[in-house]
Amino acid sequence: MEDRLTKLAEKAKALPKSPGVYLMKDDKGRVIYVGKSASLRDRVGSYFLASAKLEFKKAGLLDDIVDFDILQTDSEVEALLAENRLIKDIQPKFNARLLDDKTFPYLMITTKDDFPGIFITRQPRTDAKLYGPFTSVYALKEAVSLLQKAFKFRTCHLEINEGDDNRRFFRPCLLYPIKQCTAPCAAKIDKETYRQDINRLIRFLDGDKKRVLDGLERDMLEASKEMNFERAARLRDEIKALQALGDRAKKGDESYWQPEAFIHNPQEGVAALQEALGLVEPPQIIEGIDIAHLQGGEMVGSKVCFIDGVPFKDGYRRYKIKHAQGNNDYLSIQEVVSRRYREAGVNNELYPHIILIDGGLGQLHAAMDVFKTMDVKPPMVISLAKKEELVYVQAKHEPIRLPRNHLGLKMLQYLRDEAHRFAQHYHHILRRKSTLEEDVKQPRRPPRARKQKESAGEENPHSTLPALPVIQPSQQTEERTVQPIDAEDESMM
Repeated sequence: MEDRLTKLAEKAKALPKSPGVYLMKDDKGRVIYVGKSASLRDRVGSYFLASAKLEFKKAGLLDDIVDFDILQTDSEVEALLAENRLIKDIQPKFNARLLDDKTFPYLMITTKDDFPGIFITRQPRTDAKLYGPFTSVYALKEAVSLLQKAFKFRTCHLEINEGDDNRRFFRPCLLYPIKQCTAPCAAKIDKETYRQDINRLIRFLDGDKKRVLDGLERDMLEASKEMNFERAARLRDEIKALQALGDRAKKGDESYWQPEAFIHNPQEGVAALQEALGLVEPPQIIEGIDIAHLQGGEMVGSKVCFIDGVPFKDGYRRYKIKHAQGNNDYLSIQEVVSRRYREAGVNNELYPHIILIDGGLGQLHAAMDVFKTMDVKPPMVISLAKKEELVYVQAKHEPIRLPRNHLGLKMLQYLRDEAHRFAQHYHHILRRKSTLEEDVKQPRRPPRARKQKESAGEENPHSTLPALPVIQPSQQTEERTVQPIDAEDESMM
């Protein structure tokens, strides 16, 4: 046995470090196991190390392996699909053991809908196009996330009909501005164009990547000749995303990462949070709300947004509290929640998958009192209490206590701390502004002199920073008053 494993280990060293599928064979040439990997050399070679210890369900695999073959692919996504097709066709005995006593996930495309959605499900519908079952739900979720960057399909469960004129009033979710969905919910794309994208996705999943790319390039050139540059640019981006489908997210790569990411793989934190909260699907969009003040003065609120576990700065908002009732955290939370989610409450936009309130059970109840007045309810509202870091969940009497090293808890802590940081930053801006205005009024400090332009007819520029007062052209004989900031839904700059 030692000689056999040594020969197999030597053969594995000659394999390429590229994604693909490997097929383990017995002494009669039968395929007994099919697997996939991002690096064939590393994965296949790991089977034949002296320290290798396989899981229980594959414990007898090494005793039967005599040879192996490989099938290289261009990306891990293609390797996942190839592995699925080979397992269905060959039905190797060691893969069959993995499928015992467990329902494995399918990729489902609701082709009967006007605007088909793409979902991961363990209870597939009979009227939809299915791919699977897959042996790794984590790999399937990652593949869908990458495919969505290329084909921009919807993953929401909204019922979208082409003849619904009210779609034009609907506010799309954040997947639209980050170009991961074409927003059929808000009538941003017509039925025919969306169906073309879905058909290309189906051809790709069926293993016809080259024809898909060739067709996209032809359509792009045709759109350019017809002077339809908007469509040509969209097709160009789709081609680039499809060509880069196999790229792994690496730390420091701005296309996939932001430097604030607290763990090397934020999706692991998202997956852990999904399991801890018992969600059916991974929470792709999470928003956190916090309140900041100093002895009840200059109260402000903040809303931060994470997509796929990474901060999405364009989704940050800050609010100047208007209730004028001093240090009242509960009322402040209710005001921010009402202002932020009023459109979602009348079904004019989608809620995020999770809304996190900074605080304990009282803060959660304050937020839920607002949601109870809305016609449409949010999917999941939770709060994170300081010190003991207990997670309070809507409609549950007992909080969830997660281990301190739990990746889901770390994700919530990072979101909470980011919301607190953003609220404090806005609070400090208003405090400095208030102090400056008080000093000038007393007067303890003279107003800052304005520089005169060389040209007498040239006006001073207007400030474009919402956190600062608007500077109007100065007149020696006219007094100007600084207008306070209207922070209704004010964006982060």
